[in-house]
Amino acid sequence: MTTRQQKLGSGFGAHSTAQDVLTGIDLTGTTALVTGGYSGLGLETTRALVRAGAQVIVPARRPARAAEALHGIAGETTRRTAAPGTEVQPLDLADLESIRIFADRFLETGRTLDLVINGAGVMACPETRVGPGWEAHFAINHLGHFALVNRLRPALAPGARVVAVASSGHFLSGIRWDDIHFRTGYDRWLAYAQSKTANALFALHLDRLGAESGLHAFAVHPGSILTPLQRHIPREEWLAQGWVTPDGEPAEGFKTPEQGAATAVWAATSPLLDGHGGAYCQDCDIAGPAGTDDMLIGGVKPWVTDPGAASRLWELSCELTGTSGF
Repeated sequence: MTTRQQKLGSGFGAHSTAQDVLTGIDLTGTTALVTGGYSGLGLETTRALVRAGAQVIVPARRPARAAEALHGIAGETTRRTAAPGTEVQPLDLADLESIRIFADRFLETGRTLDLVINGAGVMACPETRVGPGWEAHFAINHLGHFALVNRLRPALAPGARVVAVASSGHFLSGIRWDDIHFRTGYDRWLAYAQSKTANALFALHLDRLGAESGLHAFAVHPGSILTPLQRHIPREEWLAQGWVTPDGEPAEGFKTPEQGAATAVWAATSPLLDGHGGAYCQDCDIAGPAGTDDMLIGGVKPWVTDPGAASRLWELSCELTGTSGF
């Protein structure tokens, strides 16, 4: 059995922006947590949520830099002060102890979270080991977020939504059960792809576990967008991959950051998704099955909608992170 992947007809599409999908939605009194919320798509996500009235917590490995990036999104502030509506707290997703400290401090406040958007990540980086020798893509993109959400479970409000920012990069790899941490034959693109498959499987199983209490989770492909996420990829490779034109402009089919943030914001807030928990979304709608291997067209491959793989990954992630799950 796999989750049902069928478009709803949301009225939005590839060109919609985060601001578009929040038109008419009042998030006053809502608290959101957005990892990566001060750069690229995350910054646009934070901006849209704040403008709709939400209070947004932005965890950051470099808090001063995050505060500076956020300083003007909801009005004039000083360069080293995050904008009203935002709150920066230190967190390193590659460090389980940092995650524990962040979560414990938040739980001590007694506050609740209505929305969690897991947007931080790395892409196609050189072989890097973190923690007990874990491969960095899997550790940061998946395990860090897994541990964070599990530790914050007591703070998730009834009806909360968790959004995992995945990617059509999942086309390139399922979970490499025999060598998840690339002990041999490291490939930066396969490592990234596996982590994006893991993001989608995380949302699928989290939704199953949380559904009884009203918690729902979704995975999203934001589209192809040029942001600081590609910082490890040489510019000449951008051209060779067809991401940019010879004059350096984004290629046809690429989105702006405002458009790229739209699907995550839509998944976090749209009432149309009631009853569709665990779905993989794209272009502000539920994605259909991938009919081609063209990642620019997108869609969803069957290995990210496999509940058996999702359950197996959840159990492994609990073991690796030392969390008990839900």
